[in-house]
Amino acid sequence: MKPTRFETALALIDKKNAEDPNLYTVNNMNFPKELLYSQRMSRQLLQFNPNASRALQIAARAQHICRWKIPRSEYPMDRIGYLKWREELKRSHATITAEILAEVGYNDDFIKRVRFLILKKQLKKNEEAQTLEDVICLVFLDFYFEEFAAKHNDEKVIDILQKTLVKMSDKGKEEALKIKFSDKSLALVQKAIH
Repeated sequence: MKPTRFETALALIDKKNAEDPNLYTVNNMNFPKELLYSQRMSRQLLQFNPNASRALQIAARAQHICRWKIPRSEYPMDRIGYLKWREELKRSHATITAEILAEVGYNDDFIKRVRFLILKKQLKKNEEAQTLEDVICLVFLDFYFEEFAAKHNDEKVIDILQKTLVKMSDKGKEEALKIKFSDKSLALVQKAIH
């Protein structure tokens, strides 16, 4: 049976992310970092919102498409440099994804919708944009937070947690509290909430 346009788009996003030279080890197996991240985003989205639209599912999968091609080191190592880097990443992710969607035959309105979501416009005002942000935060907390926390002092970790939680909806925060954290991380999460 011929794959659908949606399945083809996801496969092409995965193909691009499989080129990531950076590897991430899970259970003694190495995975291209952004391929693993994108698949975690898809799983988390469908757990959080099983009725997510096709546009939202594609935006979640393409959230970090080809991220390694724009290294953080190419921007000043300060807050302004960080924000410029993040904006450049979002534009790049949106452009690469739009090209894939056009290639598989999606119309302009659908492509604009996915671009809008990847560019993270209107958080708190747009339900799908907010859902995507919640999923990004949940994936960070579930899969990457412990590693991040181990590299930084508690003060910085609590600051990052607070910045993360501010972006989340009440439903997202409820889900975050269901994550199985280590005792130390749970204490940091609870401090950040209060």
